[in-house]
Amino acid sequence: MTEQAEIVMFLSLKNMDNNLKISIITVSFNSQSTIRQTIDSVFSQDYQNKEHILIDGKSKDWTLEIVEFCKEKLDYFISEDDDGIYDAMNKGIKVATGDIIGILNSDDFYPDNNVISKVAEVFNKTKCDCLYGDLVYVKSTFARKVVRYWKSGNYTKKRIKQGWMLPHPTFFVRKNIYEKYGLYDTKLKSAADYEMILRLLYIRKLKVEYIPQIMVKMRLGGKSNRTIINRLRANYEDNMAWKLNNLYKPYFIRILKPMLKLKQFFNKPINE
Repeated sequence: MTEQAEIVMFLSLKNMDNNLKISIITVSFNSQSTIRQTIDSVFSQDYQNKEHILIDGKSKDWTLEIVEFCKEKLDYFISEDDDGIYDAMNKGIKVATGDIIGILNSDDFYPDNNVISKVAEVFNKTKCDCLYGDLVYVKSTFARKVVRYWKSGNYTKKRIKQGWMLPHPTFFVRKNIYEKYGLYDTKLKSAADYEMILRLLYIRKLKVEYIPQIMVKMRLGGKSNRTIINRLRANYEDNMAWKLNNLYKPYFIRILKPMLKLKQFFNKPINE
């Protein structure tokens, strides 16, 4: 193959990748210290056929002023009352015009500028329904300091019965899957993402791919982990997630799930 032919093939593959439109949904509330980095991390992605949707819950701090300063980097923005984070995510999914939907929280960011390109490449190559990758937790005040490493590994039905869960901010799903199987259940305030994984992977057995690389950096301090009361509520809602899908929750999962999280503190990512 000549050098010219190789260039033509490369450009053809690149154009094929760009045919998939990818929507990134960010939900924010009082996120003045982090929202700019989240917006910039999406805007700086080298993948062109993308849109960034920001759903704000009527922030009371300086979030809206910061968003106003960089709103040209957004494709859709609204600030209004909502019924919690998952209600806001559902609003974003409804207005998204992309083929693929990813959710990046307002205190999370992509570690480099080719995450979405990689997502498009895997969707095109495998024709999967959804995919996910790895995630690291970083200090809220010093984002270069890795505190936990969530190395997901491949999904299996056995693993999910043993307490396995994928990192939701790395989860990308075809929009028609949400249209077919429903949005996030707003009855759940901290485990609707867990219920969605059960519904799509465990029940519907969708074709899912795993990207073995760090796709998202998340600052510590998530809602479900902030206090003991929130953690207890999250465990209660985990039980509800199984019941809502008419599933029997394995007895030892309430022990195994926290143990898997504990393991994340001892895993160390390469080159971090």
